Order: sequence, then C-alpha cells, then structure tokens
Amino acid sequence: MNIQKDIDRTRLDEKSPSMPWFVQQFIDYKLPDLSPSTLLEYVRDYETFFNWLRSEGLSQAASNREVSLLELETLRMESITSYRLYLTTRREGTNSRITVSRKLSSLRSLFHYLSQIAEDEDFYPLLKRNIMAKVEIKRIHKPKDTAAKLKGKILEEDELQDFIAYIHEGYALDVEKNKQALYAHEQNKVRDACIASLILNSGLRVSEVVNLNLADIDLNNKMLHVYRKGNNDETFKTPVYFRAQAKDDLEYYMQIRQARYKVPKKEKALFVALRNGQSEGQRMTKRAIQAMIIKYAKRFGKPSLTVHKLRHSFATDYYLQNDIYKTKEQLGHASTETTEVYAHLTDKTMSQAIERRADE
Repeated sequence: MNIQKDIDRTRLDEKSPSMPWFVQQFIDYKLPDLSPSTLLEYVRDYETFFNWLRSEGLSQAASNREVSLLELETLRMESITSYRLYLTTRREGTNSRITVSRKLSSLRSLFHYLSQIAEDEDFYPLLKRNIMAKVEIKRIHKPKDTAAKLKGKILEEDELQDFIAYIHEGYALDVEKNKQALYAHEQNKVRDACIASLILNSGLRVSEVVNLNLADIDLNNKMLHVYRKGNNDETFKTPVYFRAQAKDDLEYYMQIRQARYKVPKKEKALFVALRNGQSEGQRMTKRAIQAMIIKYAKRFGKPSLTVHKLRHSFATDYYLQNDIYKTKEQLGHASTETTEVYAHLTDKTMSQAIERRADE
C-alpha cells in the first residue's frame, strides 16, 4: 500500500468540497489518470487563484465554492497578467518561476477541460471563452540551468561518506553542551544515518523512503521494492538497488528498531519515530525526514542541503560511473531529459578533479 498516496487522497477528499462544483467535476474526471498527490496540488493552486479573484473584486463570491463559470469566462488578459505578478511579488511568500509556471499550467488544465471537454445539458461547453488558451507558459527548468543552481549545494566525492559519518558521531560533538539535543541524537542517530545512507546510496525520493515497509527490503540482493510513478501518473512497485554501505547501515538500524522505538507488530513501516507523549513507534512522516536532514546539514556546514539534494548528490556520483540510461532507470525518471542535469553537474565535477590533480 502506498501510504503517501492514501494520505493525499484523504486530503483531496477533504479539500474538494470547498471548490466550485465544476472543479469537483474536473477532479473526478482526472482521478483515473492522475495521482491524488498531483490533484491535491491542483486544488491548492485553484484555492490560491480563487482567493485572489475574490480579494481583487473579480468575483463576487462569498467563498471559493461560489465562484461562477461566468466570472471565469469574462476574465481579461490583464487580470491573468496581474495574477502572475501577484504570484511573483506577494509579501507572504514569493514563488519561483518554476512554481508560477506550474500554477498557471494547473489553471490551463482546468480551463481546457471546461471549454473543450465538459458539456452542459444542451451539449455546449461549460466555458464559452477560455482566457487561459492565450497564456503562453514557457519551459523554465532546462537541465543546464538546474545544474547551475545545484552547484555547491550538493555533496560531492568524499562528502557523501563524511555526511553519514557526521550524523553517526560528529553531530554529538557539536551539541555536547545541549543535553536535550544530545539525548535526542543518541536515540535517533542510527536511524537518521541509515536514512541518509539509503538515499545517498540509492537515490530514493523522500516519499519513497516514507512508504518503505520491512517487507520491501531484500538485504541479500541489496534491493528495495518501491512505489514509483509510471506513465499517466500511475504508481507501481519496482525494484531499486542500493550500494553495500547502505546494507550495513540498514542491518544495524533493523537490529535496534524494535527495542529503540517500541514498534507494535501491526506497524510495518521501515522507518519509525517515537514521538513525545506516545508509547509506540509510528511511521515517520515526510516532513520529519526533511527537517531531520536540514538539522544535520546546517551543522555539517552545508546549509543549502535538503533531503532532495541528497538524491541529487547520489545521482551526480552515480552518473560518474554509469551512462545516462542507467542513471535514468536508477532514479525512476520518465525521460533522459531530466537526467541530463547530472551530465552538466559531472562536467563541472570532472573539470575540478582534473585541476586538483594538476596541482598535486
């Protein structure tokens, strides 16, 4: 069972009733083809858009659920331009160009459905005029640009092993005067190092780590069975291999998992946490893993390092020993275009290595 998928489906079911009826109809139409996680992002994007429409007086609705088709149909191009400007300059948190592009794409999908697919009782389109058809959404994240942004923000060469070792031992030295932090580290260092090691030796996504169950681990073959997206956003289980170091870290963690976290038999999750006030360990959340990596990264001297950048770190290192097709398969990318990021990163890594050797 894909735990994160079930959580997102529950959240989607909770949020959908706050949307207009035609958005709920769109969600139902897309459910067979897109994952609940993707549709949940759509709904959040629509929530932002409808809130903005109402605040700007472009909709007279008292709530997002009451936004009408006529109000969408009569939007002008300058309104969409203003909304794009709002997304990039709003005080409570600006959006990157990639995020703005994604939010506009979400709107285009909805407007396309309403104007080209959905029909009223007389077989006419629900939306007679589609303003979003006029909006050009440029391709933002070119592999070379992404590689440039990652420069200096991932682990390279010996840093991969150094970071795992730091979680095991180095962090304790840095917080030795903080008894609470020291105690928490002593309790969780084996688990935390194991998670970092697994990502740095396999390239798993954080959602894939969260969804792992004990039954998914094949230590003898250094293999995991993980849920990944295929075509049309459909999820399926596929084998993913990991390096030998991760095997050692997994074995160590699995030896202490039961006793350290008081895990009940019904809990099948590989990575668990014993939260304050609870008597039994439960599956770790994505947010908890993300926060954990950030905590260690700051002390390690890599404040820009995140759990997803651990995946980038593995991929860059892996690509140095393998071709783009093997890297694509290992990471579960839909196309080699995404994997091209690591070709640009390794070009820089190799040139730096040549310069170092020349200086020696």
